[in-house]
Amino acid sequence: MKTMGMFFGTETGTTRLVAKKIQKKLGDALCDKPINVNRISMDEMLKYDALILGTPSYGVGEIPGKQAGCFEPNWAEFFAQSPENPDFTGKRIAFFGLGAQERYADRFASSLFALVEKFRAWGADIVGDWPTAGYTFEHSAAVVDGRFVGLIIDQRTQGMFTDERIDAWLAQVTPLLQEKLLDTPQATAS
Repeated sequence: MKTMGMFFGTETGTTRLVAKKIQKKLGDALCDKPINVNRISMDEMLKYDALILGTPSYGVGEIPGKQAGCFEPNWAEFFAQSPENPDFTGKRIAFFGLGAQERYADRFASSLFALVEKFRAWGADIVGDWPTAGYTFEHSAAVVDGRFVGLIIDQRTQGMFTDERIDAWLAQVTPLLQEKLLDTPQATAS
């Protein structure tokens, strides 16, 4: 069986920490080690049929990058050095995002929505929405039809729930991602 890829953008290192927790729970046989997007090319990401992608929230619902206030290259810089319209048709992606619901209640984890929409426009099959129950915020662009578009982690004020949330989310997304890892049998001629 093939493995899934995991890539993330980070500013303070918290998204990397969460990515490492997720990968450790999945194990090396199922998921490759997480890699910062400021260290890869789009071709490296496109090698995978199943992906988990993570992002911090910076700016006002923007894709994180220097223009949104990040000091290090992030998702925006990754996209800037990538082909204009990569083809993610047939790829399945689950997303996680970080946010601070008390500090940024008016735009909690909104950057996740912008990231998800970019990959959706490129043909990716998006899985792994997440309930809003248990979070307190005024607005989030990452809420669609009453659910977050991916797992949301507030490590700052709800770090005590991180492992529990990761476990519940992985129970939901792992089987869906594994479907893409199975080798497709070759069609036989009749």
